[in-house]
Parts: sequence; C-alpha cells; structure tokens
Amino acid sequence: KIFMNTIKYLQNNEFLLDVDLWRLFANLEELNKISLSFLKTFFETVKEHVSTSDSPMDFSSILRKFFQGDLCQTHQIYCLNYTSAVFYLENLRQREDFGIYLKQWCEQNKQCKRLHLPELLVAPLHRLTRYPLLLNNIWKRSTDETEKDFIQSLKEKVEKSIWDLEGKVKWLDNFQKFRQLQEIIIWPLVWDRDKRFFVPECLKQSLRENSSENILSSANRLLLHEGRLTLAESTRLVDVYLFLFNDFLLITKIKRNKKKYGGSDTSLIPVCPSLTPELQSFIREGGFCTVLDQPIPLDRLILKNIDPIHITVFSLRNAFLIQHENRYRQCIAVFLLQAQTETAK
Repeated sequence: KIFMNTIKYLQNNEFLLDVDLWRLFANLEELNKISLSFLKTFFETVKEHVSTSDSPMDFSSILRKFFQGDLCQTHQIYCLNYTSAVFYLENLRQREDFGIYLKQWCEQNKQCKRLHLPELLVAPLHRLTRYPLLLNNIWKRSTDETEKDFIQSLKEKVEKSIWDLEGKVKWLDNFQKFRQLQEIIIWPLVWDRDKRFFVPECLKQSLRENSSENILSSANRLLLHEGRLTLAESTRLVDVYLFLFNDFLLITKIKRNKKKYGGSDTSLIPVCPSLTPELQSFIREGGFCTVLDQPIPLDRLILKNIDPIHITVFSLRNAFLIQHENRYRQCIAVFLLQAQTETAK
C-alpha cells in the first residue's frame, strides 16, 4: 500500500505519469480487500466462540463464502500477472526518477521493515500456498463428518488452483532465492580484492557505481548446486562456499559478521525456505559470503581430479582442482579444493 499509494500521489502531481499501475500491482487492491475481509470474518467467528463457549465453532459458512467465491480466483489473477510485473519493475528501476521514488519516498518508510518492492510483491503467492495448510488444520480439528468432507473438497480445490500455477510458483521461488543471495553475497571492489591495482580516491566513486551485485538479477539464471568446501591456500585451509549456476561458478569465503558493507544487519533478513538448511542457518547467524575471485564461466572452467598419491603427500582428502582460463586459453586462476567425503566430491 505504501508503494502503491505513493505512486498514485506522485501521479496526481504529474510525476511518473507513464508508469502503468496495473502492470506493476495488477489487482492488488481487490486482493487486499478480499483477504482482509476473510481474516476479519474468520477471527470474528473465533471471538464469538470464545465469548460464548456453548456455541459451536462453525467455519463452514465462512469457508464456503470465500473459497467457493473469489478468494482463490483473485489470487490467481495476481499470480498470473506477477512474472510480467517483475520484468516491468526491473526495467523501471533503471530510471533515475523511479529510483528516487523507490528509495527516498518508499523504502525509507519504517513500515516497510527494510523490505524492497520485489520482496513485497511476492507475498500474495506465499499466502495462496498456505491456504491448504489452514484448511487441513481445520479439517483435523473438525468432529462433524459432513463438515470434514466439505473442508476436504475445498482443500483439493485450492491445491488444484496452486497446481495450475505451479510453473509460475517455481519461477517465483527462484526469483526470491536470488534476491536472498544478493543480500548475503558481497562483491569486493577490485582494489580491495587485489592490492596490485591502484585507483586514486577521486576515481573510486565512478568504479563503485559499476557494481557487480546485479549479476544475480537475471531472470534466466538458475542455481544448480551450492555447498561448503575447503580451499587449500599456501599456508592454511580456508572454509569456502561455492554456488554453481547454469552459466558460471562462484567461489566465496565465509564470513561471520553481522554487518556487511553499507551497515545492513543480515540477521534481520527473512530467510528463503528453499535455500539449503546449512545456508539458512548461516544467514540467521548473521553470516555472509565474500566473493573470492571473479565468476568462472562454465565454458572457461577446467576440472581436474587429484591423484590419490598426491592427496596423501599433501595431507589432502577428496581433493580436486578447478582451473579458470581466459578467452585465450591462458590459466588465470587455480583453486585446490577438498570435500568432506568422496560422495560429496
């Protein structure tokens, strides 16, 4: 509502007139209205039962009104528009005037709780996927067989509406995962990563503006695998976390510090449930991942197994080598890694 009402106010004052509200928010106002109506009616029934305990807890009429009515259909309309809304938003964010609207007019509002517009736009999809859980909990506590049959049929109807959107939901889950990764992955500036590069202070700002963080915002990129390994450096072993995407490999060093660049507290970030349990736990502890070197494109990556004899000599276990070549087939980086087990390797 903060983002939507603010843009309405700006358009009334003849700013951002070319921004299409429907393409961005679809039927969000209708969705808010029907969701709020359902919640109010639901809790009023609970309140009435608590105040007069002799009255039966009758949810059937409420569930029939909303779940056989427009509740799921309204969600479906919103969900079907969501994909195009995200692409539209990404294009708008390139504009300076729209960026000012997002950051200065909306995101600084305390009610947003540090959430950005993409994170808020995805919420109705998550709400839709939780309705079967709600119906199942009511079904388990119901004692009337007729009511149980009715609630079961509603649950199946809601699940079917979700299955119809399954492809979209998977895409959205991937999008949410990448937004999370953008929050915890830090891309060091070139002069911090390699002391060979000297950049005068007067030029650093222009280089900062060409940030690498948006590399993960591509809608077509997929995260195939991720996990912890150990990197053998010249004098020590270092814990690293690797992210294998469908077009490149990213090697990061694990840092356990609640403050990342810019001072944001990573422990306050809502954790995406589709990330691995290890990474979820790591994020909740306030950890983040600093990129060790530039991304390694998969067509420039050479993978080599380490001979068991060499593994014994150098006290390595389940080791392998990753070699990064440039476009001229020159080796520009080498990473000697070891896994916890042979299976993990």
